[in-house]
Amino acid sequence: MTSLKILPADFPEPTLVRVNGVELEVFEAGRENAGGAVVLCHGWPEHAFSWRLQMSALAAAGYHVIVPNQRGYGNSSRPAAVTDYDIAHLTGDLVALLDHHGYEDATFIGHDWGANVVWGLALLHPDRVNRVINLSLPYLERGEKPWVEFLEDLLGGDSHLVHFNRQPGVADAVFDANTSRFLRNLFRKNEPPREPQPGMAFIELAHAETPLGDPVMSEDELAVFVSAFETSGFTGSLNWYRNLDRNWHLLADVDPVVHQPALMVYGDRDVIARSANLAEFVPGVEVTSLDAGHWIQQEKPDELNQAILEWLGRARRS
Repeated sequence: MTSLKILPADFPEPTLVRVNGVELEVFEAGRENAGGAVVLCHGWPEHAFSWRLQMSALAAAGYHVIVPNQRGYGNSSRPAAVTDYDIAHLTGDLVALLDHHGYEDATFIGHDWGANVVWGLALLHPDRVNRVINLSLPYLERGEKPWVEFLEDLLGGDSHLVHFNRQPGVADAVFDANTSRFLRNLFRKNEPPREPQPGMAFIELAHAETPLGDPVMSEDELAVFVSAFETSGFTGSLNWYRNLDRNWHLLADVDPVVHQPALMVYGDRDVIARSANLAEFVPGVEVTSLDAGHWIQQEKPDELNQAILEWLGRARRS
């Protein structure tokens, strides 16, 4: 199978769409395939461009592919209030995007924090989601403790999930001051194993002189991410994390079961732990894994596209 490559110059031109009180920068492929919408939701610290290697494959298979830079990212709106990035706002943006395009429902594909939003969307707006495909981040059970406290007990205060909440503004400043180095050091694959280091890993990464492993993308591709974050800064995207406890409260009275058919794709080399009880909360889930790290759709685009299209094809026929 030939490895895919999409040059930045070949990426679709965006449209600014006003939805849910914000403007979203939206990229599309396969507009002629109206009727079968697939919405791709990026993670952190990413960009709609991270789906460049999936868009044309999905469009060629007959889908209308809609890829927003979600609020806080790229040229989309960056509200000042932290609470404007909670799960109600993030899922509300996606529902309003469906309304804008005239769709009752769509298939949603998420990666990393985008997967978290898609899980939340399936719970909060189940009638707008016909199928779920999520990469890297499995469904997170809402336990007895608010998530930040739970994660602090589990992972300690140096976990980025805790640090972003307990020390707001600290990581933002470091990432803003070292944007190119941070992203270059972060988007890596085939990293050699190493002992855990003291300190918050992402801050250490932003200061590291030498990246480990191999680059996930070319210099031209990386430049898209660097340019976007040099313009937007990191605070809006980090505010997604700062709503973990608010989201925990917002989901208190919501049915915790995802009833839609779902495909969960893990990377065998990803540091994110697999769910031990995924089928309990996502009973219609099929699980697969690829020989990849965290950046699955960019590391293994051919294999991922094949897995997605085969699963969607079976779902279409059933």
